[in-house]
Amino acid sequence: MEYNENIAACIAEISEIAGYLWQKGWAERNGGNISCNITDFADDVLAECSPLYGPVSLPRPLENLSGNYFLVTGTGRRMRYVASAPMDNMAIIKILDGGRSYVIVAEKAVVPTSELPSHLSVHSYLAGRGDGYRAVIHTHPIELVAMTHHKAFLEKDVLSRLLWSMIPETRAFCPKGVGIVPYQLPGSLALADATIALLDEYDVVLWEKHGAFAVGKNVVEAFDMIDTLSKSAQIYMSGRAMGFVPEGMTDAQMQELKQAFNL
Repeated sequence: MEYNENIAACIAEISEIAGYLWQKGWAERNGGNISCNITDFADDVLAECSPLYGPVSLPRPLENLSGNYFLVTGTGRRMRYVASAPMDNMAIIKILDGGRSYVIVAEKAVVPTSELPSHLSVHSYLAGRGDGYRAVIHTHPIELVAMTHHKAFLEKDVLSRLLWSMIPETRAFCPKGVGIVPYQLPGSLALADATIALLDEYDVVLWEKHGAFAVGKNVVEAFDMIDTLSKSAQIYMSGRAMGFVPEGMTDAQMQELKQAFNL
């Protein structure tokens, strides 16, 4: 199928980021998922596509998404294959019935990720917020997930401050830090709701013992947030592996950064 320039660019971005997730070791087997709202880019070609699969009922109505189109990675699909053959491993879906169901309209009948209810719940929230955030990434960054296995890091804002202190860029580019969702069943609406509750307050949400979740105006922006926090986690763990606890920037140094960058 021949896509317009904007949809083709979204496919290319997802392919690029899927490759990075695999190269970093954040996407074992079929781990992780990506979705992007492409409604603003939909054209007559897409509108005229006959459903390939569905309708499939959603677990709850999402009125904000009625008539919307999404690029979503498939269930059981590996990120390394999303990178090399994106539309063999992704689908474009359309939300129908006032947000109560979806159909697959392109390019093949690739069943969407099992985390689709979480993704769509977040997209519905983002659509209601109206700030242009269209992309959602869930992945398994090794060091960040490891940190969620330590109870002390699960206290409110403890991990944000630690990660901010490791390198100035983290304080500058992730000014709201990271929120923590206590363990919930993967793919559940409870996990989606707990994530949504933190999205206004934090740049990235960590799912305890599971992974990271980020939103952005595009897929690259969402990835960059996780990547920046992951670098800080690596710096911290490298220091611990060398036998010392990294000192980190002082409160005064971080306050100086906050003032300099208007954070």
